[in-house]
Amino acid sequence: MENSNIPSNFIKNIVIGDLESGKHKEIITRFPPEPNGYLHIGHAKSICLNFELASEFKGKTNLRFDDTNPVKEDTEYVESIKEDVKWLGFEWDNLYFASNYFDTMYEKAILLIKKGKAFVCDLSPEEMREYRGTLTEPGKESPYRNRSIEENLTLLEKMKNGDYKDGEKVLRAKIDMASPNLNMRDPIIYRISHTEHHNTGSKWCIYPMYDFAHPLEDAIEGITHSICTLEFEDHRPLYDWFVKECEMEAVPQQIEFARLNMTNTVMSKRKLKQLVDENYVDGWDDPRMPTVAGLRRRGFTPESIRNFCREIGVSKGHSLVDYRMLEHFIREDLKLKAPRTMGVLDPIKVVITNYPENESEVLTAAINPENPEMGDREITFSREIYIEREDFMEDPPKKYHRLYPGNEVRLRHAYFVKCNEFFKDEEGNITEIHCTYDPETKSGSGFTGRKVKGTIHWVDAKNCLPCEFRLYDSLILDSEEEKESFLENVSEDSLIIQNGYIEKNMENVKPQDKFQFLRHGYFNVDIKHSSEEKIVFNRIVSLKSSFRIK
Repeated sequence: MENSNIPSNFIKNIVIGDLESGKHKEIITRFPPEPNGYLHIGHAKSICLNFELASEFKGKTNLRFDDTNPVKEDTEYVESIKEDVKWLGFEWDNLYFASNYFDTMYEKAILLIKKGKAFVCDLSPEEMREYRGTLTEPGKESPYRNRSIEENLTLLEKMKNGDYKDGEKVLRAKIDMASPNLNMRDPIIYRISHTEHHNTGSKWCIYPMYDFAHPLEDAIEGITHSICTLEFEDHRPLYDWFVKECEMEAVPQQIEFARLNMTNTVMSKRKLKQLVDENYVDGWDDPRMPTVAGLRRRGFTPESIRNFCREIGVSKGHSLVDYRMLEHFIREDLKLKAPRTMGVLDPIKVVITNYPENESEVLTAAINPENPEMGDREITFSREIYIEREDFMEDPPKKYHRLYPGNEVRLRHAYFVKCNEFFKDEEGNITEIHCTYDPETKSGSGFTGRKVKGTIHWVDAKNCLPCEFRLYDSLILDSEEEKESFLENVSEDSLIIQNGYIEKNMENVKPQDKFQFLRHGYFNVDIKHSSEEKIVFNRIVSLKSSFRIK
């Protein structure tokens, strides 16, 4: 069976073997997020894996919300997850909620009690931890473990009816308190929580634990390959135990792979929520966040994220992926798509003293030299322009090829200009530069005279648009030092805001439009702060990186 849409990996090989052996006629996978936060780039890896695997073998993928903990879940997260999956380019075959199966789960809990495989326990959480034992010592059986089937059935019904307070009782599986796998030491199946549920309202006051609910959900939906991250490897015996003892008709196979870890970021919804709640960032979609919403707002494309996820691959081994690798793929995706333009982030005015006053001209330049089919754009040029402050120095070092007194440079798409004088304010800051231009050196005129070493970009001061540039850097500083909290590694310099100017021809840009600003990098029109009064650009990524795909 030849399939090459996605790179070969051990999970794909398992699927191929199952289809060839006749174990399965159709592959059914699922993406099962808990709606307790926004999805991040690690979830994107799982989304791509599940959806692309099923698609390649003409199978199906369900989107299922694992909403078994109403204390932390919210419909806001449900809607954001649906939006993210669609934005990444995937369509689910079925949309399910774990809460839709609560009646079936309760029936299976009763079945376990009737089989002598579950009991109601009154131990407090502290006592339960003491009874559990350690990795080297077996646990002790609960004094309530041998309650009769009739008593357990009565107590479970009273739990369901709301007769007990939160934490007063739990339902536990009866497995093996001496098992070397701590997950098999009589784990909790149901706990009491008098909490309104986003989907079922106040119907239930007991809720199933994830380890009990998840295998039943997979079996109910006929999932063939339940793909999860490595931290659930030790839970697999319990997963299989619940499927068997609950007498499920379908038997899913759990397969684990290494989760995504990246430099300069955190991959924990709990930590990301802390950044949001404590106002370190501008919400879940802050462009510095590794959330799918944050990457989208910053300007990453679905194609770049999907290509990144394919490239990093799937394995059993833990590794740390360089964030610059993700940046590589957005550069690759945008280099042929993004229009080129000029923007001055830290402006200083230049007056071209020998250019006629009250006159201007229109110059033309390629929208994207690497993609001629995009055509040309028009740029206005007049006596006064803005250049970058860093492109002028009063007393430059050697090999400085930009503008300085007596030096000549080319203005991109325009003329040669030579600096004659400059002016300062009382504090010594340069406020204005005076130059002369050579009208014979117009770009594209075929001028073959003298050469200049420097070329700088600019915008026409009389025909430009004011805008805000937001320059982002890593939110989390990598540190080998042990810190009490990850918040101690939050960078204070992860956002720099500059106010400058862009070409007049960009007056009709829309949120999420992407451009390459010459020398500065790729930018995206911000969807939250940009308006008709003021355009706000987020820098997606700089133009160059030392990172290389091996």
